[in-house]
Amino acid sequence: MGIDPLVPHVADAAVDAAAAADATYRLLVWTSPSYPIGAFSYSHGLEWAVEQGRVVDVATLVDYIAAVIERGGGWVDGVLFAHAYRAAAGDDEAALDDVAELANAFRASSETALEARQQGAAFLLVTRKAWPHPQLDAFAQRHADVAIAHCVTMALACAAHRVALHAALHAYLHSVAANLVSAGVRLVPLGQTDGQHALAQLRGVVARATDAALTTALDDLGTGSPQLELCSMHHETQYTRLFRS
Repeated sequence: MGIDPLVPHVADAAVDAAAAADATYRLLVWTSPSYPIGAFSYSHGLEWAVEQGRVVDVATLVDYIAAVIERGGGWVDGVLFAHAYRAAAGDDEAALDDVAELANAFRASSETALEARQQGAAFLLVTRKAWPHPQLDAFAQRHADVAIAHCVTMALACAAHRVALHAALHAYLHSVAANLVSAGVRLVPLGQTDGQHALAQLRGVVARATDAALTTALDDLGTGSPQLELCSMHHETQYTRLFRS
């Protein structure tokens, strides 16, 4: 009986499919609302925008979140995520540490800094315990006394566990959008179906931001969202607050 030449290819395809499924599972876990990093407690200044009557319905909520993703903190984090991932994938600790330092400084208000750093610290802590990897441990040791942004710690985890960059960044930006939609549903308030309408309308925003972030150099990184930053700053002294940012 001859040997079927297709058998090795079928076996290789099965291995590749299993690896892809494993990577997808990790990505779904890390971007799930149930992952204990406290994302639900931050609104990125949205709470102030709602109080001031700037966000009142699905359309204005989508506009606010699109600004975050395309021109604000979400955009910055997307570009930094891509560079952190590539540095980690290339095992370039110096480059990764440089991106981490830039991410830690690239915040316009104390609350957005708190938002990024506390989620980053929580993500690194939980992921090292539940999804351990030597690169995560080494990074944590190098930055034991330094705050680290969430975009960097998740990018590192994705690179270490071989989650594809495009999928990882797309999921990260989707999680930013989804968290803000959830905050908007509670703050405006809106119905759950309205929240899903908002997410559907943000699909193209997240896709475009992902593609753009992958090709943006650090030297070209910047923001153009002063109203978002002002909302965050005003939120620091807002009289009644449900969210931490």
